[in-house]
Order: sequence, then C-alpha cells, then structure tokens
Amino acid sequence: MNYQINTRIIANPLAAGLAAGEATTDRIAWVRTSLVFLPLAQAISDAKVLTGRQKPLTEIAFLFAEIETENGHSGIGYSYSKRAGGPGQFAHAREIAGELIGEDPSDIARLWDKLVWAGASVGRSGMSTQAIAAFDIALWDLKAKRAKLPLAKLLGAHRDSVRCYNTSGGYLSMPIEEVKERVSMALDRGIGAIKLKVGQPDPMVDLKRIEAVRNHIGDVPLAIDANQQWDRTTALRFGRIAEQFNLTWIEEPLDAYDYEGHAALAAELATPIATGEMLTSIDEHYELIRNNSVDFIQPDAPRVGGITPFLKILALADHKKLQLAPHYCMEIHLHLTAAYAREPWVEHFEWSEAMFNEKLEVVNGRMIVPNRPGLGFSLSEQARAWARDVHEVGKRR
Repeated sequence: MNYQINTRIIANPLAAGLAAGEATTDRIAWVRTSLVFLPLAQAISDAKVLTGRQKPLTEIAFLFAEIETENGHSGIGYSYSKRAGGPGQFAHAREIAGELIGEDPSDIARLWDKLVWAGASVGRSGMSTQAIAAFDIALWDLKAKRAKLPLAKLLGAHRDSVRCYNTSGGYLSMPIEEVKERVSMALDRGIGAIKLKVGQPDPMVDLKRIEAVRNHIGDVPLAIDANQQWDRTTALRFGRIAEQFNLTWIEEPLDAYDYEGHAALAAELATPIATGEMLTSIDEHYELIRNNSVDFIQPDAPRVGGITPFLKILALADHKKLQLAPHYCMEIHLHLTAAYAREPWVEHFEWSEAMFNEKLEVVNGRMIVPNRPGLGFSLSEQARAWARDVHEVGKRR
C-alpha cells in the first residue's frame, strides 16, 4: 500500500502559526525575587501554641516574584511561610529563577515542570514547590494582564463576588471580650461569617467561647478551627456536643494526614468537616478526596505549588462535588474561588493589606472580584521597605 504525506498542509507549521499571529514570540527577560517580612501588630496563638508545638506568630515571611518580558508585559506572585521556612523558600527561588530567562511566559504548565526538575533532588512538594508557586502565580498574573482580564475572567468565572469569612479576630490568645469586639468590627465591615479558633487543653473552655460568640452574632455563619490538635476520640465527642451551635464547618480536627480519621468524622457528624490547608501537593489532596475525608476542601495555592496545581485539585474536588474554602491568600484565592462551580468561601485577613497598594472590597458578606487586569495588586512601598533580601536575574526592558 502506498502512503503519501501532504507536505503542503504540514510543512513548517511553526512558521505558518507565526505568520497567522497564533503564537507568541515574547520571552521572559527579567526576574526579581524578594524576601519580605510582614510584622504583626500583636503576637497570636492558636492550639498549636497551647500544646507547645509552636511559638506565637509574630511575623509572616513572603516570597515575592516579579517577572517582566521583552515586550514589556509583567506579572507578580507570592508564596509565604509562618514561623519558619521563608529564607529557605527564597534560597531555592534564587537557585532556579534563571531557568525562566528566555522562556515563553505563556507556557505556564511546561515552566512549572521545568522548575520542578531544576530542583528535583529536593522533591515535588513542600518548600521546593512553595518557592515555585511564586513564579507560577506571577506567570498567571502576567497572562491575565496581557489579555486585559481579571484572572477570574481568564479562568472562566462563575461569579463576580465570593462569600467571605474572617479569622484574624478569633485567636486563642485573645480573651473572649476582645474576640467579640473584633467579631463586631468584622461584621460591621461587611464580612459575612466568622471563624473561631479552638483546641484549648480544656474543651469546656472552647465550648463556652463558641457559645459566647454564637450568642453574640446570632444566625451569622460560624466555623471553628482546631489546627490539628485533637485525637479521634476528642474530635468525635466535641463534634457531637458542638452540633447544637449549627457550625458551618469544623476545620482541621485531626492531623492533616489522617485521611481515615477525617473520613470517619465526616461520616459520623452532622457538622461538615474542612481540611487541606497544610497539604503541599496534588497527591495529598487526592487522598482527602478519594477517602471521602472532607466536605469543604481547603487547598492553599502557594503551599501546593501555585495556581497550576491548584486548578488540578479543583477539578478533582468538583468531580466529587465538594465545597471549597481555600486557606489564607485572599488576593489570589478570590479569583480562583470565583471560577469554581459550587458557591465557595474565601478567608479574609486584614494583616496583608499593608503589603499592597490596592484594597479588596467587601459588601454584604461578599468579597468583590476586582475588575483590574490579572490578580489586581501591586507591591506597596511599605512592603518593599520590609524586604530583607532581593535577587535579580536577566535584564529589565
């Protein structure tokens, strides 16, 4: 049998694409990484501090990545770490940043793989991919800016605003009267729900605090967060007693990797179970999903390696029809939750507002997706002043 190839159709497809304007010739020319420490107004404690596993939180380390191309397009992204790990993220980012120079910024998935392989000996989760996250998020920001669209619209938004809840006023280091005062301030600002930290050595103290906040806010949605400090028996007993408070969810009742324990709680309790923020890979979140361990899944884009792996987790979660409530990083997660099929939640923290020139708007319990291109934020002069180390590769336009 004679086979003939139509060389006219397939000859030099790259050139044909360029001629038709279907491919980009833009390349990454410059990358800057910055290690910035955000000081907190007061030290805060959750259950991990009360159990002696961690020290009170006094500052947050941010790894910022800024990318510019030969044609003048730019993007910014960040990762972060609490208590430890920030300098390590910065060191790894500094090692691999040069891998981006000369690359097409549109090839985000390929570049994620390239950066992973550049540091393959340190693994595909944890600190290494958290460093990659800053670059990945910056590339998505750049892509949306070039399209002149908010990132949510580039991804395909289901909504223009997302329900939001506040956590920063509910820490265990605050006496209950201060908690109630901060809760009132959050609700007056337009925030739609409250999350309260639990995990006291004496569970009865937690129950009294929950009752006080529930009485204070009435029917406003209320969630609690144990920060992984209970065993299975305590979590089950506490969860049964707490059902009277009509909680939106119980967050991290058990060790983050106890997939079977979370699944047993989810099956036993009427209150939904939420977890996932401490996991650092797609595979770990898949175990939560596969084991029916959660009702609300809580991935954190910087912790899992950026927007590229986060979107893969969302696809898995959507297939299982899970609810979504990502951890922290409202500037990033607002866009990603707006593009999720089921009505989600986004976590509000006022801590990071000093880092950016733009402020997110909250109205009637919902955070408004900004109509600015990309993620819609830029670094403030204050953030740049807090930088402890900066590294650049390539040459600015």
